[in-house]
Formats: sequence, C-alpha cells, structure tokens
Amino acid sequence: MDIHEIVKKLVGKIYPVGETNADNDRFENLKTMTELVDELLSDIYRVAQGNNRHEYSINRAGQFASSFLDEVRE
Repeated sequence: MDIHEIVKKLVGKIYPVGETNADNDRFENLKTMTELVDELLSDIYRVAQGNNRHEYSINRAGQFASSFLDEVRE
C-alpha cells in the first residue's frame, strides 16, 4: 500500500453518489481531504521559500518545491 492509498483509506470516500446520507458523509470526508491538502501545500510552500538560498541542499529542495507549486498553479 502506498501513501495515497493509506490516506484514502483513513479519510474515506469523497465522491458523491446521489444518496443524501452517504453524500453527507462523503462531503465531510472531502472537507477533511482538502484540509490535509491545504496543510501539505503550506509545508511545500515553506520549503519553496529556500529556492534562492546559497546552501546547495536548501536551494535544491526549494527549487524542487517551487517547480511543483508552479505545476499545481497551471
């Protein structure tokens, strides 16, 4: 099992199916998933702030994170 599968299993289903009770639960799961994504993106954004540092390892991580965020924005 990879991380994506584990998170999906922990959070639960997020796709609505057209049944009110099930969709209410799935909507709560969707809110949980989006909160997690927001926190993860914030973490990546903080790493991206190092993209102009002179230390190689910090700059490398910052460049990688910055490139990822650019792709997300597209």
